[in-house]
Amino acid sequence: MPTTHYRACHLCEAICGLKIVTEGEQIISITGDMDDPLSKGHICPKGVALKDLHRDPDRLKTPLHKVDGQWQPISWDDAYQLVAEQLHRISTQHGADAIGFYAGNPNVHNYGHLTHGPHFSRLLKTKNRFSATSVDQLPHHLVSYWMYGHQFLLPIADLDHTDFLLVLGANPMASNGSLMTAPDIRNRLKAIRNRGGELVVIDPRRTETAKLGEHHFIRPGTDAALLLALINHLFSSNQVSLNHLGSLCDDLDAIATAVSAFSPEWASAYCGISADDIISLGNRLATANSAAVYGRMGVSTHGFGTLCQWAIQVLNLITGNLDARGGTLLTHPAVNPAGPTDHAKGGFGRWHSRVRQLPEFAKELPCSAMLEEITTAGTGQIKAMITVAGNPVLSTPSGHKLDHALGQLDFMVSVDPYLNETTRHADLILPPASPLAHSHYDLAFARLAVHNSAKFSPAIFAKAEQERFDHQIFNGLALALAKLQQVELKPLPEPEKLLAHWLSQGPYSKARGDIPAISLDTLKANLSGIDLGPLRPSLTKRLCTSDGRIHTFPAAIAPDIERLKQAMDSAPSRGLSLIGKRDLRSNNSWMHNLPYLLKGKPRCVLLMHPDDMTQRHINEGQQVTVSNGVGQISLPACASREMMPQVVCMPHGWGHTFSDTRQQVANEHPGANMNALTDVNGLDPLCGNAILSGIEVEVSIT
Repeated sequence: MPTTHYRACHLCEAICGLKIVTEGEQIISITGDMDDPLSKGHICPKGVALKDLHRDPDRLKTPLHKVDGQWQPISWDDAYQLVAEQLHRISTQHGADAIGFYAGNPNVHNYGHLTHGPHFSRLLKTKNRFSATSVDQLPHHLVSYWMYGHQFLLPIADLDHTDFLLVLGANPMASNGSLMTAPDIRNRLKAIRNRGGELVVIDPRRTETAKLGEHHFIRPGTDAALLLALINHLFSSNQVSLNHLGSLCDDLDAIATAVSAFSPEWASAYCGISADDIISLGNRLATANSAAVYGRMGVSTHGFGTLCQWAIQVLNLITGNLDARGGTLLTHPAVNPAGPTDHAKGGFGRWHSRVRQLPEFAKELPCSAMLEEITTAGTGQIKAMITVAGNPVLSTPSGHKLDHALGQLDFMVSVDPYLNETTRHADLILPPASPLAHSHYDLAFARLAVHNSAKFSPAIFAKAEQERFDHQIFNGLALALAKLQQVELKPLPEPEKLLAHWLSQGPYSKARGDIPAISLDTLKANLSGIDLGPLRPSLTKRLCTSDGRIHTFPAAIAPDIERLKQAMDSAPSRGLSLIGKRDLRSNNSWMHNLPYLLKGKPRCVLLMHPDDMTQRHINEGQQVTVSNGVGQISLPACASREMMPQVVCMPHGWGHTFSDTRQQVANEHPGANMNALTDVNGLDPLCGNAILSGIEVEVSIT
């Protein structure tokens, strides 16, 4: 007899509601849930691919132990004990910092990782912690920490009510929104134009999003100049309009002075957008009934990423659109809303990496420091590595060099369902059970959604006897290590019990108007989810700065403005510039073993403007070599007038070329690893985020 289940998809930030029909152990169909208050029936190919993920024959079911270069099964208890013994030995012999810890992007898509991972990792007491944050979104969090006092006070574009949306370096049509959970983004963007509003996209490629509105090409890595020119224009033309936040802002005059040199003409010569268009953009931002400026990977992962994210916040502020309907607003999730009661506020520069003195943020170092911290001898050198749901060999700078470095470690353990390019170096792999065998609640992306809702997803299938859930793995590791450390430690309750407690302490624990009191039982009785209403102003009550004010001009920003001026005075590069590309059927490096998502034409290709191909005598589909001083890769070239001349583009996260992995589908579609061309020394010096966009390269026939 078929059974219908309701669930939130956990494979990207959109958290679309799914309707999954099963019969016995088989999945019959996966469709969109029309009653989900956030996604309203929308579904993308990743949701359908959950079927492939659940039944993937390459997904590991039991722990693997490498003995004399050969993988052998090992019991869970023996695995926990072996990990604890090795970590305790290395920490005792070399110090706590001899252990490195890397958390990949999928961690935030699984609440068992978020609830129980820290229970284990806190015991390590190492300062060598890394995560995908510093190849992705670190500038966003640092700016929010500086300006609003909390790393998770991230204002979200109010897509459903805005009249003017300016998008820089983002392609939400492919990402479903990033740091902006927005399922059914196509219809949300179309609705802006249908109600008489405007969508403007700034990008070196005419992306799927750009095709829905007005598009302007921009030279990669120059967005900061455009943004500061817009701020300068608003100040110099007396178009600054502060809403209720004006009384909480300091240093606006200092900002006006600092950006006064950034005339539209000077910015135009640097970024490639005409001065008239810059002035027009500024005027439209200032006069729209409501407006929101949104920038993502393309403006976060170059040398001025932090400056860009600060400038975006300032633009939303001085146009009266920060904390305003149709502008940018904080979310109101049912669990752990960022605010005075949330203690994970952040912190910056409290210590620095051993080799390059890179600053920590939120108790993590930039992942670009990971390679040198493994390979550089001395006190504090990383001797053991723990990776959790991450594949840094493919997803971090100089991945080919990191691949070699991981092979030099004394010990490595990976909590991961796959034997992949990174985990192949591990001594032990501890695989979590299928995500469809455990319940789910999205702790991370409800904080970033364009509409407030709450949804609990019960498990669909039973876990096999030999399998373990994520939270069980972390509890097992924590208890084994704590015993050797002679530390008293109790296992944490299962995630559902923690969730029930958090909901009981949350902002919806009591009924509010049409919204019932939100408890775990309430959510289980409403499996399509509960609508918590649109975004609404609340920043004044939730500021976490020491003085309760908005710190509009953090001290580190002024020197970075001067650094930008120097860059703008330098001669521009005459070579090709490489940027990344989002793909609706992929999410970084971790979905390339799912047959459904690999259908169709190969997607790991190099997009080039036809004129650039002609100059280099490159034909359509011809294999080309992309190279620079860091490395080289080979992949097919594809002509595309979507590209700005002198800019080439390829997706991130490919390069499945290792023979000793167990990912059959991925290995049949290997692609090329873009991060063989990125450099661990290429950083935004303000925060340490990796530079992954605007990489200078040469392209030639292979």
